Amino acid sequence: MVSEAPRFAFTIDATDGKARTGRIAMRRGEIRTPAFMPVGTAATVKAMKPESVRATGADIILGNTYHLMLRPGAERVARLGGLHRFMNWSRPILTDSGGYQVMSLSDLRKLTEQGVEFRSHLDGSKHMLTPERSMEVQRLLGSDIVMAFDECPRADRPLAEIRSSMELSMRWAARSRAAFDAGGEHAENAALFGIQQGALDESLRRDSADALRAISFDGYAIGGLAVGEGQEAMFATLDFAPGMLPADRPRYLMGVGKPDDLVGAVERGVDMFDCVLPTRSGRNGQAFTWNGPLNLRNARHSEDTGPLDERCPCPACTSYSRAYLHHLQKSDEILGAMLVTEHNLTFYQQLMQGMRDAISDGRFAAFAGDFRRNYSGDPTVLT
Repeated sequence: MVSEAPRFAFTIDATDGKARTGRIAMRRGEIRTPAFMPVGTAATVKAMKPESVRATGADIILGNTYHLMLRPGAERVARLGGLHRFMNWSRPILTDSGGYQVMSLSDLRKLTEQGVEFRSHLDGSKHMLTPERSMEVQRLLGSDIVMAFDECPRADRPLAEIRSSMELSMRWAARSRAAFDAGGEHAENAALFGIQQGALDESLRRDSADALRAISFDGYAIGGLAVGEGQEAMFATLDFAPGMLPADRPRYLMGVGKPDDLVGAVERGVDMFDCVLPTRSGRNGQAFTWNGPLNLRNARHSEDTGPLDERCPCPACTSYSRAYLHHLQKSDEILGAMLVTEHNLTFYQQLMQGMRDAISDGRFAAFAGDFRRNYSGDPTVLT
């Protein structure tokens, strides 16, 4: 059920430097920003029940248009009552456009002005994904925040190629806007975000932002980062890219990232994030803590009776020892994946709440400094 709350309303409650904290009001609930969205690729946040995801503090999750359109199929999800009912998640869902996944299928796709023809990685069947079809699929899924269809080239491609790709994405953004607006009741209840492209080039980023502002969206994503360029280059781009987007709309950095990435991006004015890292790492024995990431498969934890993280309220930390979690990981027990995934998502939500509180109190610089002193994001120093 959706309430009579606003379709989409973004309020900034406090700023501290470029960092902002606020709220997005939608009919399925409020999203506190800065927000981290757990990734539910195939209508599930892996190794987690929906109620457990909510218990970590998540206000919104992400679903994957490409994967859901292939299996079980968007039309089937619609017949079964929409994605929220299908997966038993009553709060907001953001769906990506499918563009990034299709673009990664370099050997299985053909790109034209119309869209992308591709073969399914599941069974080789042919499909055509266009801005119009992407909007249709996301409408059938019933998502609350819909992403415009775009192309996402790697940052190391030639500049002329990146420009051409960005300009194509802006034409697709206009078509996405028109197709979304024609969506009837779904368009009346959902929001549409445009996606800025341009890789690491400031001029291209500005051209993209200008084109998106002319079309007008409810929110704006920063795409084309976290695709191999490294943190230094990403932060250098975030030094200018968010400021090109409307200050009164949410700014969403797609596919990011490590905990220290989140702190640095919030510091530069970003409001929303998603990443598979906390869940994927949880399934592989990597846990994020306030003192940095650690590898629970390491033998040094085999007789450690202490908690995973003393500051964390999750079940893995309050009910089990590092030694037991080490045993589960070494034995490849499903419970190990479940507990460490829940811990990682809890840690990420604690980090977001810590940043929200620090911005509200005007002490974000101190918070970020303390975090960096205690945390190491370098996987080569996992303990």
